[in-house]
Amino acid sequence: MTDPGRGVRGPAGSPYAARGGQAAPAGRHGGGRAGAERGSATAELAVGLPAVLLLLFLGLTAVGAVTTKLECVDAARQAALAASRGESGPQAGQRAAPAGAEVSVVVEGDIVVATVRAPVPLLGARLPAISVAETAVAAREPGVAP
Repeated sequence: MTDPGRGVRGPAGSPYAARGGQAAPAGRHGGGRAGAERGSATAELAVGLPAVLLLLFLGLTAVGAVTTKLECVDAARQAALAASRGESGPQAGQRAAPAGAEVSVVVEGDIVVATVRAPVPLLGARLPAISVAETAVAAREPGVAP
């Protein structure tokens, strides 16, 4: 039989009692390196968070640039086709163009060239703006006056 206050493998307060006869590891958190690693997660977050935010900003800007470019493609095509039929090309292009876009249509003989240039919306107002441009070409319809 065992004495009160004494476990099967040793005294109840000993490091051997709770671990089945094995010595408890050194340190408060189970390892001897716990003090050296304290705060490392905060430091890693402080170093990594700006990089993650920069990648997020660049990704959102790239998505905005691709979206604006596709809208410019549609607007340039609409402007070139409208001008090739004898209608107002810039007006047709403005209806399909993104906000703030410039639409220009040039007729050179039997060819109509429409160019749409638009700014890419950025997340910060103080950042330098970038712009995308797209050009579409169409042949004038026969019988249409220049």
